[in-house]
Amino acid sequence: MLGILVGLTVLGALVGEPDGDSGDRSSEISDENTQSLSASEPEPTTADEAAEVEISADQQPTARLSGPQFNAQRSARQYLNMSGFSRAGLIEQLSSAYGDGYSVPDATAAVDSLNVNWNRQAERSARQYLDMMGFSCSGLIEQLSSSAGDRYTLSEARHGAQAAGAC
Repeated sequence: MLGILVGLTVLGALVGEPDGDSGDRSSEISDENTQSLSASEPEPTTADEAAEVEISADQQPTARLSGPQFNAQRSARQYLNMSGFSRAGLIEQLSSAYGDGYSVPDATAAVDSLNVNWNRQAERSARQYLDMMGFSCSGLIEQLSSSAGDRYTLSEARHGAQAAGAC
């Protein structure tokens, strides 16, 4: 039995690499696959896609975020991938009993830990409103900045309405 095992081992060594190269190609294959995957990633083409890319990059938990804050950050990124949100509106969504139910301090820490361009979010929201119905410039700014609406700052709301073409 031992003779058979030794024979198989020797045979395996002889047959292993026909060109005499016994080096491991798994790292070469892995590098080729990585290169082809990274080359096939599309560039964002619209404002919505660019905004999604901006906030969807994986962010690792840091020492300054607690577990609930990190989870709230994950939820915030998901909301921002779906729709435009103001800072105040996103904190409200995360902390509302009808939303995610995080504490206001945890929701605030989570939102503030993200690198979000709030003017770009206001543009997204303004375009979403204009896709649904017509708005005057002042009406859209009011909707975007109202405490009963999206809760953007007045400056962000003006920027969004102008960028969306309502003004």
